[in-house]
Amino acid sequence: MAVEDESKLFNICMVSDFFYPNMGGVESHIYQLSSCLVERGHKVIIVTHCYSDRQGVRYLANGLKIYYLPFPPFYNQCVLPTIFPTFPLLRNVFIRENIQIVHGHSAFSTLGHEAMFHARTMGLKTVFTDHSLFGFADASSILTNKVLNFSLVDCTHTICVSHTCRENTVLRSNISPSLVSVIPNAVDSTVFLPDPTQRQPGKITVVVISRLVYRKGIDLLAGIIPTITSKYPQVQFIVGGDGPKRIILEEVREQFQLHDRVKMLGSLQHSMIRDVLVQGDIMLNTSLTEAFCIAIIEAASCGLQVVSTKVGGIPEVLPPELLYLAEPNSQAMTLELEKAIEDRIHNRNMDPFELHQKIKEFYSWRDVAMRTEVVYQIVMEAPVPNAATRLQRLNKCGPVSGKLFMLTAVLNMILLWVLQWIWPDQSIDKAETLKLSQVVKCEQRSDVLMRKKSSSNGTKSLIKLS
Repeated sequence: MAVEDESKLFNICMVSDFFYPNMGGVESHIYQLSSCLVERGHKVIIVTHCYSDRQGVRYLANGLKIYYLPFPPFYNQCVLPTIFPTFPLLRNVFIRENIQIVHGHSAFSTLGHEAMFHARTMGLKTVFTDHSLFGFADASSILTNKVLNFSLVDCTHTICVSHTCRENTVLRSNISPSLVSVIPNAVDSTVFLPDPTQRQPGKITVVVISRLVYRKGIDLLAGIIPTITSKYPQVQFIVGGDGPKRIILEEVREQFQLHDRVKMLGSLQHSMIRDVLVQGDIMLNTSLTEAFCIAIIEAASCGLQVVSTKVGGIPEVLPPELLYLAEPNSQAMTLELEKAIEDRIHNRNMDPFELHQKIKEFYSWRDVAMRTEVVYQIVMEAPVPNAATRLQRLNKCGPVSGKLFMLTAVLNMILLWVLQWIWPDQSIDKAETLKLSQVVKCEQRSDVLMRKKSSSNGTKSLIKLS
């Protein structure tokens, strides 16, 4: 349903290092939110870094416009933090698309932080969505928290995906709680539908879909699998995902001769996740920290019972009657998983379609888009701080770091003046907003050209406009 009042329609730029063809919680959140905002009449573009040959301007099939900027990933899919070199190109995009709000995603995203910093220098409104939880003691967390403090002290508004995440973000970045809102993730209930016919008769299948890294509790999973498989001969595991901790699960499978009961699927495309979930009876999540776990509501939407660690924002995701929670240790997790298995054996579980209906009522991306619109309206009504106010805020970040942040902001202002002199705003061509029908026609023409050029091109679902 589109917004009728055109004064409440905005030009929004989503920025993050994490987007398609990578898939994950942040990527899914950006895509679904952007699609729903476009559906409601807003103009939304997405800016991310290039991926090998995926570079330039492209459109997704639903008309969503993507800028793959020519900055290669440096570490962990993020660009090298350089601050100033990204300014000329980002300024060009913001002016070309007549952007009003720059919305950054993920505390890990270098490009997201830099885009918001440059947007504030240009006098644009900024919004940041935090998807993660961090500690306060280790060196990595201290450095990340200081960067977040620099980024958010001057941000117009911040969104967190859970109340736990909100408390964590406020403490880490030292910002006012009144400038932080909570808007959860959601699930596309039209995609994640139950299908009990895909379950294997006479078997109870436990599904694990996760990146196989320490933070996801793979060491816990390695301790749970042998205990459960020895006690329940009808239980089997399906593990989807890849990462450095995969070797531990491979060793467990080899040591206990569980090749026929522990299936390792490796990395999965997001379009394959539902097909894997519907094969299962129980979804197991062993994360050691989690702001909001989209995988849990995707599994519940497919009718699976969920067993999870009681960490971060997970207790907020589902009501207690739909979630088996345990402390993040092997013994407690094994006990809760045994309860879920016993309930499944004695048919004490909720009907998959009834569970799907409940999730459908709890979570909707359209509802998330409407709540985000409210934040955008608040942001657009907020006054734009002048240069002196910005510098005062940055100075409060610390006796040493505050001075460095002020110097960075001043240099960025000088760079803006230079860019305005070399490439005045009026010399930058304005982009035309294509309707979906035009995008489809362009996609068809582009697809024909790409097939002629190279049959091995893996980007046929997108179009590239020069």
